Amino acid sequence: MYRTHTCGELRASDAGKTVTLAGWVQKARKMGGMVFIDLRDRYGITQLRVEDSTQPELAATASKLGREFVIQATGTVEERQSKNSKIPTGDIEVSLTGITVLNEAQTPPFTIEDESDGGEELRARYRYLDLRRNPLKNAMILRHRMAHEVRNYLDDKGFLEIETPFLIKSTPEGARDFVVPSRMNQGQFYALPQSPQTFKQLLMVAGYDRYFQIVRCFRDEDLRADRQPEFTQIDCEMSFVEQEDVLNLFEGMMRHLFKVVLNVDIPNPMPRMTWYDAMDRYGSDKPDIRFGMTINDITREAHGHDFTVFDSCEYVGAICVPGAAEYTRKQLDELTEWVKRPQVGAKGLVYIKYNEDGTFKSSVDKFFSQEDLADIACVCQADPGDLILVLCGPKRKAQTMLGTLRIEMGNRLGLRDPFNFAPLWVVDFPLLEWDDETSRFYAMHHPFTAPKPEHMEWFYSDKKEDLERVCANAYDFVLNGTELGGGSIRIHEAEVQKRMFEVLGISSEDAEVKFGFIINAFKFGAPPHGGLAFGFDRVCALFGGQETIRDFIAFPKNNMGRDVMLDAPSAIDDTQMEELALRSTVQNG
Repeated sequence: MYRTHTCGELRASDAGKTVTLAGWVQKARKMGGMVFIDLRDRYGITQLRVEDSTQPELAATASKLGREFVIQATGTVEERQSKNSKIPTGDIEVSLTGITVLNEAQTPPFTIEDESDGGEELRARYRYLDLRRNPLKNAMILRHRMAHEVRNYLDDKGFLEIETPFLIKSTPEGARDFVVPSRMNQGQFYALPQSPQTFKQLLMVAGYDRYFQIVRCFRDEDLRADRQPEFTQIDCEMSFVEQEDVLNLFEGMMRHLFKVVLNVDIPNPMPRMTWYDAMDRYGSDKPDIRFGMTINDITREAHGHDFTVFDSCEYVGAICVPGAAEYTRKQLDELTEWVKRPQVGAKGLVYIKYNEDGTFKSSVDKFFSQEDLADIACVCQADPGDLILVLCGPKRKAQTMLGTLRIEMGNRLGLRDPFNFAPLWVVDFPLLEWDDETSRFYAMHHPFTAPKPEHMEWFYSDKKEDLERVCANAYDFVLNGTELGGGSIRIHEAEVQKRMFEVLGISSEDAEVKFGFIINAFKFGAPPHGGLAFGFDRVCALFGGQETIRDFIAFPKNNMGRDVMLDAPSAIDDTQMEELALRSTVQNG
């Protein structure tokens, strides 16, 4: 055996035992006639000790050990004279009788410490070294535990874990597909699944009434901190259910995860909010409800004062920032430039200071009297010392800009504690989104989402305004301003599905070519069904108190979708190109 114990296992009760450990040298140092070695594996660190006077040859070997050498060490467990309360093994050390170097190591390009001196790009290139650091190790352990508890919970609720294919047919809705050329069917391509959506619905048709899968999904889209080209979903589907059944079961799953993994109790039941309320109050369909500062409609109070900027806009909205009336002109000018950034899209920012003496000072004093500003402050429920920030424009665009500004102010005021968890369900989304550029409707979720039963009359209407009123039987699980999961009750009747394709501008011929398999399946007795999928990487990141998902994926891609460790994607050789009947139009050099 290479080891009798791990480096995180030994305690004072093990004193006197002869043990063998194996791992990586965190560091070796010579002090007062002794050599001390910190030996590390994924379980922890144990201090080893060699005395020069009694073991000169062993001490000489120990002195030559470099960082990240892989060694085997044998010795006796002893209680430490100078204990280290920062590590679980800090009460003991191992007095060595033998060292075997299993593998020497080059000096790593960055320190394998909790706070490393390596930059992000360097650590990504040597990801296998970065994974030795405690923050990433703990992230991998958390991810494993989360997956284990998800499986335990769903198995207890009667779900079957069933795998679905990775090589499937490309479909036109949603994000851009990754495609895979077929050697055996030249000129034709598979697509990698953006989700197992159609397969899980087919499993419901097949009679497997409770399905789940912790599954890899693929989307060829622009990346950011919480998005990767390949990611993992907790994918679930249930038959003979209504929306309330789905919400209750998966609310229970999240409550189970919070309690078992973090020992945190979350609200029971969780709050719910319609999409329309979320947009009106928070300017986002994934509202962060950990703090107030909600959006106020001040259109009526803002119009009619000969201020063209407001009078020409459909909507004027404001947020009240508590205790920020002390902001200086320089700070307000910086904030104005911040909202003008493309990520926000505002043309400017109006401010109203509610001074401690009850007076007002604003950037629109020329047009608004003290009484007018007091009316706005009343709508915003502002108190003396508060700062009111105002944006305007088309209603939904202005609300979205205010929602972005609200999050920024929450960050600046320290109101977004990552370990203060505030979950909610957002429900009653619009079924359809109209796009002026293409003059057609798109599905807000996907084309298999069912309309609300009470809105079927509007769904079958030919009027654009009626179709815009139709709500989807859909729901999102939101935590701390992040959408962690979403789903819907599905269309299970062939005629309703055909109508959906018709509304989306998909001809019956195209629908047959692209979705004929599921339309035909519905003809053989599809049960009422629904489900949802959680973004597993995002769930793990938020449970770990992080906004980025990369540290919770063992081998992630960078912002350009590249794996810098493998140098992928890369070109393939001419033989492979010929086998796949492919020709490159990219000019090298």
